[in-house]
Amino acid sequence: MNIHFGADYYPEHWPEERWETDARLMQEMGLQVVRMAEFSWHKLEPEDGRFDFTWLDRAIALLGKYGIKTVIGTPSAAPPAWMIAAHPEILPTDREGRTRGFGGRHHDCQSNEVYRAYVRRMVTEEAEHYRDDPNVIGWQIDNELGNSHGDLCHCESCRRAFGKWLQKKYGSVDALNRAWGTAFWSQEYNSFDEIPTPRITVCGENPSQMLDWNCFHSDLILDFASMQAEILRRICPGKFITHNFMGFSELVDYYDLAERLDFVSHDQYPCLPDEFSPSRSEAGAAAALDVVRSFKERSYWIMEQQSGITGWQTMSRAPEPGQLSAWTMQSIAHGADCVVFFRWRVYRYGTEQYWHGILPHSGTPGRRYEELRDCIKSAGPLMDRMQGAVPRAQAGILYSFRQNYAITIQPQHPQLSYTGQLQAWHRALYGQNIPVDFVQGGTVHGDLPHADFSRYRLLIAPLQYLMTPAMEELFTAYVKNGGTLVLTMRTGVKDENNVCMTDRELPGRLSEAAGLEVRDYDCLRGTDVKVTFEGKAYTAVKWADLITPSEDTEVLAEYAGGWYAGTPCITSHRFGKGTCVYVGTEPGPELMEALTAKLCAEAGILPLAKSDRGVELMQKENASGSWLFAINFTGETKHFEVPAGRTMILGSAADTLGPYETQIFEG
Repeated sequence: MNIHFGADYYPEHWPEERWETDARLMQEMGLQVVRMAEFSWHKLEPEDGRFDFTWLDRAIALLGKYGIKTVIGTPSAAPPAWMIAAHPEILPTDREGRTRGFGGRHHDCQSNEVYRAYVRRMVTEEAEHYRDDPNVIGWQIDNELGNSHGDLCHCESCRRAFGKWLQKKYGSVDALNRAWGTAFWSQEYNSFDEIPTPRITVCGENPSQMLDWNCFHSDLILDFASMQAEILRRICPGKFITHNFMGFSELVDYYDLAERLDFVSHDQYPCLPDEFSPSRSEAGAAAALDVVRSFKERSYWIMEQQSGITGWQTMSRAPEPGQLSAWTMQSIAHGADCVVFFRWRVYRYGTEQYWHGILPHSGTPGRRYEELRDCIKSAGPLMDRMQGAVPRAQAGILYSFRQNYAITIQPQHPQLSYTGQLQAWHRALYGQNIPVDFVQGGTVHGDLPHADFSRYRLLIAPLQYLMTPAMEELFTAYVKNGGTLVLTMRTGVKDENNVCMTDRELPGRLSEAAGLEVRDYDCLRGTDVKVTFEGKAYTAVKWADLITPSEDTEVLAEYAGGWYAGTPCITSHRFGKGTCVYVGTEPGPELMEALTAKLCAEAGILPLAKSDRGVELMQKENASGSWLFAINFTGETKHFEVPAGRTMILGSAADTLGPYETQIFEG
């Protein structure tokens, strides 16, 4: 049986006499799976060494009677109070040296060996207990790894672990000193034991140390997840292992983490209150889905799909009637095989008492329940045929966690964001109904990406700030063999140790393929710059590379303001069988849209079809078929073109979408 819809369920939050009502309502809604117990450590081990799975056994068995399977989350995101009281050293330390206390979640140091021993014991007990339970189909490791560690952990255990990681990487402290340039400000080290975690300093930080610290911490989280995955895989070989990712979250390299999992899952919240992040448009939500699909280059689960108002201290807007269904269909269109709604019922206590679910506080089904029930009734029968289907894109955007770390450490312009750049390029293509893949651009270790660049007609590589000879060779070969490569400002600035290059002008050895040199630049702090492109005036922001083009390089756009007015801003250079386009600034939205339209047309990439603003078109396919989704994200009637040869399998009037309506076409 393929499983396509579910809910995140917390039976321990409610009287047991309510459980059967919940199971019945879930069945009537069409749900087939629940995720449970990812924050239930105390319920499962109320005292050190005394385990009690009986309540969870009863919940799993009851749900199973109604045809609902269970995914169990290992509870390592919420160590219980008795453990912290006995071992306060488990608590994390922030970069100001303060111990973060009990009372939230992820209040743990993942390098601490005492804590790891508790985690190993708990995961082993769970795995042994549920290994033969037919109602338990899989495991979620932890919950949103890295979610609560924005300041990371700087305790003594992490300092020692960091030193061992550095010793393994560099071999000798002399090699580290050379790589980090510690001669600056008398920062040389005589041994690895002298190296601190990068706590807050009196003045400034070493960028090379900060990059290694971010990479170390990603590896620490990977090791913590691997420890659990190895136990589960050994004891429960027939049950899948996944983890719920968070889109562009940066603390752990998701490409590396995905290798430890059978498939990746994702938590999709299109509308969040500002305390978490600005509310996203449908384009931002689409980018999150596309990047998650890239981490394992296959279909995925949504382990948490927004099903109501979100918020902790403050709340988001209420989803309008039809909006939850549109968001659900968007997740499916971009490659989700299963959508699990968060949460089944909003809780009366704790931090998330305003993070709403399918059912309100009262537990009485209302408009959200009815809307999602109808959505499941419509989409469910189609999803078996779509199992494993994903979009096939001809345009790719390169994504590297290591580049992200380096730009975040030194953004140069206060508003320059690596993932913001990626999403700006994605947004321009998305708005033209052009499917996009995010393409692995190297792991935190600086390894070469696994992806095959040659399958993309257009490869956009923003902010290739760190550069290695191997990556230069990959880019050069891609262009020589006929690809269209887009490079941007701040390419080739530093080596893999986050040290500035000094042997040639920017963009280093890629100058030959790009057909230019960058001999100067301007940080557009507090201002912008006018740009002329194809006879029209546009605005660009944040940065201006001053480009000296080769004789055979075509100038596509020029600066129309500042002391460098009339000089090249965007160029195109034929190299081998392909083209290298260089964008020396951050285009504003209008320029980005015009530029990507030109690039796609010249690369032979066609939009799926034309549509009104507010309508998403997305196509996905597997070995047995192809499906085009048309989703209206507005409360108004919208229109779109239906490509020839398509048969409507969901919807009413083809090419006309009612408010928040989805139509699906096969063929």
